[in-house]
Amino acid sequence: MKTSQNIVRETLKELSEYFKSTDFSKAILLGIALTIPIIVGLKLDMLEIGITITVGAMLASPSDVSGGIRHKITGILLATLLSMIISFIGGYLHLSLWLLFPVLGILMFSISYLAIYGFRASLISFSGLFALVLSFSNISNDLQPYERMLLIGVGGLWYASLSLLRHYIFPKAPTEYYLSKTIKLTADYLRTRGNLVKEKKDRTELLKNLLHLQTELTTTHETLREILISSRKGSGKSDYEGKRMLIFAQLIDMLELAMTNPVNYSKTDELFKKNPKQLEDFQGLLFAMSDRLVTISDYLSRPKRLPKSTTIESYLECVKEDVFSSEEVYDEDSLMLRNLYKYQKEQVKKIEKIEWLLSNPDRRQIPFIKHVYAKRFLTKENYDFEVLVENFNLKSPIFKHSLRIAAMTMIGYGVGIIFKIQNPYWILLTLIVIMRPTFGLTKTRSIERTVGTLIGGIIAVAIVLITQNTTVYGILAITSLIIAFSMIQRNYRASATFITLSVVFIYALLRPDTFSVIQFRVIDTAIGAGLATLGNLLLWPAWEIESMQKTLVKSLHANRVYLEEIISYYNTKGEVSDKYKVARKKAFLEMSDLSSAFQRMTQEPKSKQKNLDKVYEIAMLNHTFLSSLASLSTYILNNPTTPATDNFNKVSNRIVENLKFAEAILTSEKYSEINRELVEPEDIFEVTYGKSINLSEVGGSEKDKKLVSVLEEEHLIREQLKWLLEMSKKIPKVLSETQF
Repeated sequence: MKTSQNIVRETLKELSEYFKSTDFSKAILLGIALTIPIIVGLKLDMLEIGITITVGAMLASPSDVSGGIRHKITGILLATLLSMIISFIGGYLHLSLWLLFPVLGILMFSISYLAIYGFRASLISFSGLFALVLSFSNISNDLQPYERMLLIGVGGLWYASLSLLRHYIFPKAPTEYYLSKTIKLTADYLRTRGNLVKEKKDRTELLKNLLHLQTELTTTHETLREILISSRKGSGKSDYEGKRMLIFAQLIDMLELAMTNPVNYSKTDELFKKNPKQLEDFQGLLFAMSDRLVTISDYLSRPKRLPKSTTIESYLECVKEDVFSSEEVYDEDSLMLRNLYKYQKEQVKKIEKIEWLLSNPDRRQIPFIKHVYAKRFLTKENYDFEVLVENFNLKSPIFKHSLRIAAMTMIGYGVGIIFKIQNPYWILLTLIVIMRPTFGLTKTRSIERTVGTLIGGIIAVAIVLITQNTTVYGILAITSLIIAFSMIQRNYRASATFITLSVVFIYALLRPDTFSVIQFRVIDTAIGAGLATLGNLLLWPAWEIESMQKTLVKSLHANRVYLEEIISYYNTKGEVSDKYKVARKKAFLEMSDLSSAFQRMTQEPKSKQKNLDKVYEIAMLNHTFLSSLASLSTYILNNPTTPATDNFNKVSNRIVENLKFAEAILTSEKYSEINRELVEPEDIFEVTYGKSINLSEVGGSEKDKKLVSVLEEEHLIREQLKWLLEMSKKIPKVLSETQF
């Protein structure tokens, strides 16, 4: 019974999150934008005009994604403008088949190639492709091309005005949603780290899950950062946005803290094997922090009702007793435990700071982040014309994707004409929706689209057999459309199911042969999905291994720059520079990109998964290296430290040189100096730091806090440098053994 209650509770919670999501609110907005023009058109006996305005709203909607309102509206207007131009050109493509195919190919390539400018540009590009495909449909055939173009423009402006209205009615909704999502993902990350602490036999699956969570967190951070910074720019120094920005800053620090591990897992395993209670207490503390973050997320919009809890304090006290109860102050196990405790204590402080910020503190006590400072962390796209020129070759994945989609749409339309398919533009629509620059994503979407369409077709047949009531069809068409658009990012298969239902019921309102519509819908989807998969497999295929070198170079370079900033700060102390924080952000972003690239590689055919084990090993080495950097960074930022020693600089500089050598291997550059140093027989770490910390000279009378603090620092710095040096040596070796 308890299990059933938990299932019901979890289901209700997921439904609640779904209804609160920006995906659902956008789908409702789109439903309003699409239905009102049609209803007005019906009332005024101008249905064709209403439908065309609806098409304009639909073409503008893909650019309505989370982010700054200025960027969002600009994207919607540019998508509308492109759709107007393409619709006007498309109005004249029916004049000659000889003219149609080359123009179709050129337009498809040109529009797809705009995606070279990044994510928002790819959404505008999709609107253009969608507009071109819809120009082959029977929608608004009685209108002149220029009339259709102008009405599509009206539809785009109609959607833009609704999007602006939603923003001003619910200005906090995107911030609350993405901040809540970030808190929950951080909670999941802490829980996974807690599971990793106890797991000893095989950590592979947990580490993969950790990488996935880190990638999702980094992506969400980027979206939330843009929302918060652009919102403050638009409305001045808002206390609400300022406090949310500070909470976000705590969450970024929490991710870095969560990645930290004062020593490698083999040493912590040995330590906790001797003291299982310490393991249970440390794990319990991580789980308690995770649970508290979930609770904070649930009460984010109503912080006054946030229940009090002392669970974290209880576990922290237990950990403190475990750490300080030992009479051995200077042995390595004690120093390791003390450093572990320090990290967890800092994590608890971050959670307390978040709760304090939510408790409506006195404005004068809040250290607001200046907008001028915050905007330095925004990622900016390069929109120069040179980007188009530089990527106009077969080395560019987007260039190859554009060629591929141009070729397959010409073939797809030709198949539709030869076999006299009822709606050949459905094949084109399936192609532009499914085809992606990489094979793995295209294959996954092809399967999900086909399965979703089949399920939707079966459900539609069942409903049509049960009732022929047009009112029911109308309600189901609108409801299905809203659900379909809200599920595109969450569950593409479910989205395809509801899109099919919506299309079938819309046609059922206009035409009597519903079963024929279902039949052709399934056939066209199957043809489009098959062509999309074949296109990615046979035409200028872009296998992930081909771009893996570039991805690895970026990640290694970002880690090296981050390490150089850590070295610089440890030597100079003082204020943390902007360069330091930007370097940290860049390292996390590039690691996220590397993780995503590896995931895409696993979706490709086995024959193309060249050196998959080696690539995974390099990816994990990079992730572990970044975790170690996070440990080093967090310690020196949050604790008073002694001056950097010559030994520290010698070893850290060698690590930097090893990373440069690894980059040189990937870029095929000569780096003879490093090559010579790497083969030197001496172990630089043992020469500088020795095999272990010398604790024998420490007398009992000297057991004071200052000395303990110095030893804790020496132990952590020593362990991290040793670990970083080992990994920096291993990375070039693995790269040398890997064929790209």
